[in-house]
Amino acid sequence: MSEDTTSVAKEFHKVINMAPEELESWLSTDESRTVGQKDSEEAESTGHKSGRHIVKLLQSKSADYSEDDLPQMKRVISYVHRHGAQRPSGDIEHTRWRYSLMNWGHDPLK
Repeated sequence: MSEDTTSVAKEFHKVINMAPEELESWLSTDESRTVGQKDSEEAESTGHKSGRHIVKLLQSKSADYSEDDLPQMKRVISYVHRHGAQRPSGDIEHTRWRYSLMNWGHDPLK
């Protein structure tokens, strides 16, 4: 694994605060499916699809990461930092903002 991949993987695991089982369970909920950008009404959202990929990455050993996984990890890191900075005021427990972050493996209430 290259030095860049190692540093990206460390940051990826720092921003992801949901266990693979927890994320997988979340992705099966209606709330998870109702948020995020979609190409069409029936399509899976970008975040939901990313969440499924994140589960696979979390279940893999870091030595098994491919160079193809690096761009996905970078997208996750960028999204969590960017979207996390847009925190709404008030109680966030049942907000689309939180649900969207959770699709990307980060629960802001943790």
